[in-house]
Amino acid sequence: MPRLRVSAGSDPNALADITNLVNTNKPSTIASDLFDGKIVVNIKGFTTEDGEPGSSAYFDQDERQGITWSFQVQGRFLKNYSADDVLFGNTFDRPLQLPWGSGAALKFMNFVDPTLEHDLTSSTKPWALSPLISTMPHFMHTRICGGSPGSSPSSSTSSLELPSMPPKFPPSHPIADDNSMLHLAHVPSEWSPSSSPSSSSSSLSSTHSYSSVKSNKSRLSLKYKNLKRGGGSRSNQGPINLQNASQRRTYFSSPENRRSVMFGSKDIISIDFCYGFLEFSPTISLRLPGGLSFDLMRYWDGQPVRFVCCERKRPGDEGTEPWGRILWCVVIDLCD
Repeated sequence: MPRLRVSAGSDPNALADITNLVNTNKPSTIASDLFDGKIVVNIKGFTTEDGEPGSSAYFDQDERQGITWSFQVQGRFLKNYSADDVLFGNTFDRPLQLPWGSGAALKFMNFVDPTLEHDLTSSTKPWALSPLISTMPHFMHTRICGGSPGSSPSSSTSSLELPSMPPKFPPSHPIADDNSMLHLAHVPSEWSPSSSPSSSSSSLSSTHSYSSVKSNKSRLSLKYKNLKRGGGSRSNQGPINLQNASQRRTYFSSPENRRSVMFGSKDIISIDFCYGFLEFSPTISLRLPGGLSFDLMRYWDGQPVRFVCCERKRPGDEGTEPWGRILWCVVIDLCD
């Protein structure tokens, strides 16, 4: 396997080399004015400094059989975001050398994640991004008590009913969907971002979102009390009874449903982005159902592969990239 370097940080210009932390279950901290969290990286067959292929106990757990790589992240957004305006995927600095048959790979990607949007054939900066909440294989939301003035808008629950600390990270067992508190981040439809132009091209600013929060706090409190009594329509109750990842991903395939959820500093997001279609030993290869396989080293020109969590680009945002500000990222590139 070729020697790889793994870096992580709040943006591509503020990266820390975490190669020595891969497969150790030790987290690296990511902190900025937009996101505060930790990340753990596991890669099966990852070559150590001694040139030996390594692994992690993570891959021995029953829930992760067949998985070959994983990015576990836990953290919170430090400004308010709708679930439609937080994206995850890959961005590149220059055109890709796509192999013959790559169309099949793209179809497979869209099958795995129907909310995926991409321009991987771009002649400038290719990209492939999806809403974080609908693309993640494993997603857990926890509302904690406390927080700052910019925290999530819709909690009318007594802080005594909420945990004061985030869940253990990294967890003893793999992250699994648990979104029993996600309804606390639900925003009533009459003042949610869904009333604004589609977030595919725009979204509310955090300032507007927070002012809406304050002006509608009493209305939301009444709606939440009604929800607890069993009243209100299903559409007003938001994302309740999402029992597993399939239900979550189906529910949040709708832009309207994504725009009705707002995350802030009291919302702890724990995710595990993990799959088994990439193999890292003895070479880096992509294996798809049906026996289709690509030796990626034949086509990789050495440019860094970035996995980013970012804002959705809005009209008027600065920068020439088709994505918004980076919230956190993991970068894999070849060692010199």
